[in-house]
Amino acid sequence: MKLHSARLGTGHLLSGSAIDRSRPIQFRLDRRVIHGFAGDTVLSAVLASGIDTAGHRDGQPIALTSRHAPSIAPSVQAKDPHAALPMERTQAHDGADYVTLAPRLKRNLPTRLLKRDSHSLHLDLGASDALTRPWLGRPGDPGPTGDLVVIGGGVAGMSAALAGTKNGLRVLLLEASTRLGGHARLFGTMEGEETPDAAITRLTQAVAASSKITTLTSAEVFALRPGKLRLHQVELLDGVPRGRVLDVTAPHIILATGAFERLPVFSGNRMPGVIGSLEAFDLAQLYGIWPGQSAVLATSSSPAYRLALMARDAGITLQRILDSRPQPQSRFIEFAKAYGITQAAGTITGSVAPAPKTRRLTVTPQLALDGFSSAETSIETDRLIASGGWQPDLTLWHMAGGESLWKAASARLEPTTAPPGIALAGSAAGWLTRAACLASGTQAVQHRLGKETKPVVDTLIDPLYETPDAAAPIGTPPDETSQPAYLDGGRGYLARPRHLPSRWPNWLPFATRPEVWSLADTPHPLDIAEIAAGVQLGILPATSAGIVAQERVAMVGVDVEELAPPDKSPLPLPPPYLLGRYANASLFVVAPSEQRLLSPGSLIHIDPDSADPLNAIGVVVRIMDGAAIALVIGTTGQTASLREPGRVIPIRLVAAYSEGMDLAAALGGSASPL
Repeated sequence: MKLHSARLGTGHLLSGSAIDRSRPIQFRLDRRVIHGFAGDTVLSAVLASGIDTAGHRDGQPIALTSRHAPSIAPSVQAKDPHAALPMERTQAHDGADYVTLAPRLKRNLPTRLLKRDSHSLHLDLGASDALTRPWLGRPGDPGPTGDLVVIGGGVAGMSAALAGTKNGLRVLLLEASTRLGGHARLFGTMEGEETPDAAITRLTQAVAASSKITTLTSAEVFALRPGKLRLHQVELLDGVPRGRVLDVTAPHIILATGAFERLPVFSGNRMPGVIGSLEAFDLAQLYGIWPGQSAVLATSSSPAYRLALMARDAGITLQRILDSRPQPQSRFIEFAKAYGITQAAGTITGSVAPAPKTRRLTVTPQLALDGFSSAETSIETDRLIASGGWQPDLTLWHMAGGESLWKAASARLEPTTAPPGIALAGSAAGWLTRAACLASGTQAVQHRLGKETKPVVDTLIDPLYETPDAAAPIGTPPDETSQPAYLDGGRGYLARPRHLPSRWPNWLPFATRPEVWSLADTPHPLDIAEIAAGVQLGILPATSAGIVAQERVAMVGVDVEELAPPDKSPLPLPPPYLLGRYANASLFVVAPSEQRLLSPGSLIHIDPDSADPLNAIGVVVRIMDGAAIALVIGTTGQTASLREPGRVIPIRLVAAYSEGMDLAAALGGSASPL
């Protein structure tokens, strides 16, 4: 099957500001030639080439996205874990030859000849280590030092960095993507504000001109505690990307990690062709990527309408906008009406399925008003843009010991008690307007330094004219023939239980019973979006959401040493929220029976056949320099099992854990699992 380029043309806002179309490049991935342009990442070039599927899980395809992509490595270093790179943060390099570091689906010769799917990477996503990130288990080298570290290079993060320099601080600014600026461009401009482009240009120029700011892009922080963090950066050495793990210490840390877009929960929500509005905007605005010529947009938030307008200007047919809000009002909505785009208020995506004999999607809208629900006429389209609103990214906040609570009014987790030495800024702190995000960066720095701060004012448009975001939409439960309905679009695969109708009356003892499932008791690690979805689905009490987020959001720890601020105690082990959870439990260094990195939040059982969380004897609480630390009931030398998706991992309790111990020596000189 011939692949078609997914690039848009030029002459509009979605032309690809990050790429140079006059400088074509090509490289190989798994022996396939990929074409791109200077400025592409490996992932954007792959997507632009028409490859939109990461692989299959339980026989169903799952999309390739920036949050769901395998690690890669140069083909000559495929067996060297230190050479692993993230597709989404690695700049495409002309002439490179990469392989994906993931198990591949086993396809016999007749299958390969009769059904050659050129749109897929053919990964076996049912394998427990399908999307492994080997750098998570590596100790860090000493990184740059500073008085203030700002994590996140959007407008709030850059504002915080500049405020730090005005206070005489040496600042380290860290951004996970390949460039500064964040996502402000999607959200438009309120009256009296400078445009997003003007704000981003002004801030990036000021950051570049400051001798007190060291900026690292393609630098993702994956471990944080008060006083210290660990990051993985993709740097260019002689034009060739290389990965490195760095440890950074600083007395003051600002988290300007922004907010991520929730994935609405409906059958087929991770099929190829389904994408969030933020990722769709980034791919189009930065790289000029938009597969297909038609789209349906389903949203509970107004900024997605702005994307619809830009897509229409780029020649894309917007077949319909489904809005879960019953009577939404917005200036963007009025513009969409002026464009003649059909809008369906009070309507969500009920389900998505593959269209017959094509690579298109069949989208079934679902009218959902005041408890009334009914399926509408299906729409066949090339692409579904699904926006479930915004959740502050509190992953690092929880990792460092920060607390949060579920707020029903906004249907999201919001931060409460801060860890020592750490403050939030921008969307991560819950601010909504760009003016408030900018002001919050300065305020966070002033607060950390103990100086007087001005209150941040979030001036919102009257709800009469700008309808607030609604909760992330929830479609009908999938049945035995439907596509899975996943709780999030990241590396996890937690799905909503299927609805299995019974042929017998419910009062009969042998009638099919609804599956009972508590998200808090699932044996796998969770992320914030899965927890938020669990509250909405009623499988996690809202009062427990913040505690579950602290306990189950995956953590990769860094050594204690003498890194905490001198007047503060280090992050404790076990964390306070686990005290009393397992009677007579102690901290142990545990080791798997195979070379692999265990996942914090995974429950430990004596019986390998048991999946009942009530029978668990402990939980993995942290990864420190590749060694897993668990709170578990047991003794040194005891064996147990740890359940991960699709398999059971035998483990051994190697030694009792104590602060400052030599973890490598405890594991026989091999603290790193790889």
